Amino acid sequence: MVKIAPEPASAQDGFAEKAVDAFDADFKPMSADEAREWRAAQPPLSPWPVVWAQAVAGLAVVALAWWWPAGEMPVTRSAAYGALAAWLPAVVFARMVARRMRRQANAGGALMALMVGEGIKIVLTVALLLAAPKVLTQVHWLALLAGFVVTIKAAWVALWLMSARGRTARRE
Repeated sequence: MVKIAPEPASAQDGFAEKAVDAFDADFKPMSADEAREWRAAQPPLSPWPVVWAQAVAGLAVVALAWWWPAGEMPVTRSAAYGALAAWLPAVVFARMVARRMRRQANAGGALMALMVGEGIKIVLTVALLLAAPKVLTQVHWLALLAGFVVTIKAAWVALWLMSARGRTARRE
């Protein structure tokens, strides 16, 4: 077995200080006016465009499920339930986030609210998915899964589009 000797203490000394000094050299604190200007240029993002994009995507899946098998109701209902199981928890989460944004509390409180909101969203989503066989008389699992996945992924697409729009606006 080969043993690797630790580096001498002299090689390690000063590494952390050099890294901190390099960071401090690039750091320039903002004045109160500069911070106010920066905040004005960075308005808070609303969660509602993402929620509405999810609603549109869910409705598109339901329309496709209604059209594809010539209007078979179990397929259409399952797709609608899958979209609802993704969209309804997103609405609850968005309400919590929007309420927290209006209060403008400290960062620790905002992070805690996000964590609690995400936990509630996950529990509500799992409960809705587990209740599907009891709520629907006949479940078409592939349609339910399609409605759920497309609705969830619409949030990522909406966030990506909002981010891309923000980048182009900042360049101009």
